[in-house]
Amino acid sequence: MIDWPEDLKRAVGGTYFTVEGGYEYDGREFNRLDNSKQREIGRTIVEKKFDSISITGQFSPVRNDQEVEAAETLRGVVGDEIPVSLSHEIGIIGLIERENAAILNSATVEVAKAAARALEEALERRAIRAKLFFSQNDGTLMSVEYAKRYPVLTILSGPTNSIRGAGFLTGLNETVVVDIGGTTTLAGILVKGFPRQSSSAVEVGGVRTNFRMPDLVSMGNGGGSVVRKVDGHVTIGPDSVGYSIVTKGIAWGGSTVTATDVALADGYAEISGDPRVDVSRTKKLEKEFVKSAVSKIVENVEKSIDMIKTSRESMPVVLVGGGGIILPASHYDKLKGSARVIRPPNFQFANAIGAAISQVSGEIDRVFSLEHQSRAEAMKQAKQMASDKAIQAGADPERVQIVDIDEVFLAYLPSNAARIRVKAAGPLK
Repeated sequence: MIDWPEDLKRAVGGTYFTVEGGYEYDGREFNRLDNSKQREIGRTIVEKKFDSISITGQFSPVRNDQEVEAAETLRGVVGDEIPVSLSHEIGIIGLIERENAAILNSATVEVAKAAARALEEALERRAIRAKLFFSQNDGTLMSVEYAKRYPVLTILSGPTNSIRGAGFLTGLNETVVVDIGGTTTLAGILVKGFPRQSSSAVEVGGVRTNFRMPDLVSMGNGGGSVVRKVDGHVTIGPDSVGYSIVTKGIAWGGSTVTATDVALADGYAEISGDPRVDVSRTKKLEKEFVKSAVSKIVENVEKSIDMIKTSRESMPVVLVGGGGIILPASHYDKLKGSARVIRPPNFQFANAIGAAISQVSGEIDRVFSLEHQSRAEAMKQAKQMASDKAIQAGADPERVQIVDIDEVFLAYLPSNAARIRVKAAGPLK
């Protein structure tokens, strides 16, 4: 747990064991696994009543035999009740970040089980017999059992649903998506119908990880964001009244100025169907203050678009989320960085729509040695592994397709090798 925040390290226990083993980058064994030490560790785990285990091996995404063997050895001592997270199933190449991802997964397994159980019980109480799925942070679905094993893969699944939903509502496969909610403005990019993934290490709670995460830009610029004047300048957020806007917002009779109040005061937004809203209450806000706040809202959205793009070229921008009313329609055709702005019908339901249309996916990211096999053979193997993962997660075996391939030849290694990332997806079985 290198560079972990001390409070988080204490929360997960901070106990670790080191065992001989590991592989080289090309899958050659570095050290044999010490199973006698594994059994000794298992007895300690039982004695100290640990409730979760994380296993990380050197270059395990290239060859996972030792992680699997270690898990089997430990289960022979501790039993099957204690969940075991294997790093090769969660993270990619990069030892420290992958280790962190596996530890975080182990730390959240029990919470995921409790959440899944509560949802299943809620469905039973209402006699809803639909099969339950969880959305992942790559814009696809996973079964309840899969979610219990890999809860970290649900982190940031909400924004990815919005991005997928935006694509469905507009028919676009390549676009910037801006999701404005009650607290934040989130910007992401839809690539080939799926959210673009982050290409760098992602911090979760101050911990560097390398498991799959969407590439997002977040700003405190939502419908419930608090608007105030500080040292003569108008600021938006980062704090928000959230769902309490219906009691704290000016238009609802409260005393806190929110971005929604500003939009109502300027006259470009309206809220129908809520008898508690009285727009006349917002008229007490100074016109100059309102004008400055509107400019700041627009500036924050433009900044989000600029930060998420990788080139200067303008792209279509799809605006979704219930908080989208805070961006004036008069700025749609002049929003910096956008070729055009689309606010589709049912924009406020993009998140739910994205979850409903999601497929099931499987992904692998590993280094293949090309000394004893051709590039074509390595690619075929990678595609099969990704497809198998998708099927394991619940995809229909007959309808799984390869949706993304990325290949990088590693010139800095002493022998021919390539890092291949393949993603497969298909509809639910």
